[in-house]
Amino acid sequence: MTPEQHVEQPMTHDPETPPTHLDDEDYPAYTMGRAAEMLGTTPGFLRSLDEAKLITPQRSEGGHRRYSRYQLRLAARARELVDGGTSLDAACRIIILEDQLAEALRINAELREPRDES
Repeated sequence: MTPEQHVEQPMTHDPETPPTHLDDEDYPAYTMGRAAEMLGTTPGFLRSLDEAKLITPQRSEGGHRRYSRYQLRLAARARELVDGGTSLDAACRIIILEDQLAEALRINAELREPRDES
């Protein structure tokens, strides 16, 4: 699964309990400023990842970009590669391939698990 294919799950919760997004990797909890601060980068770098289609942040009602923890991990990996001298385009391709490999390994592991034939 490529980052752009990463499907954010609809947020469902029991109406009796308040919703919590603490464990939701896809919840857009971080503003651009906060995300840039956490990653030690600039908002411009995050915008460039959006333009390169590596990450597509959700938008608040006011139109501001909001990032999830999953997106921040991708952005941190991109920054690591770019800081190491890799071009942004190449870094994005590497990250997409890494994400696809991780997904394939996860699926492979699931298929190898013994099934309960009860």
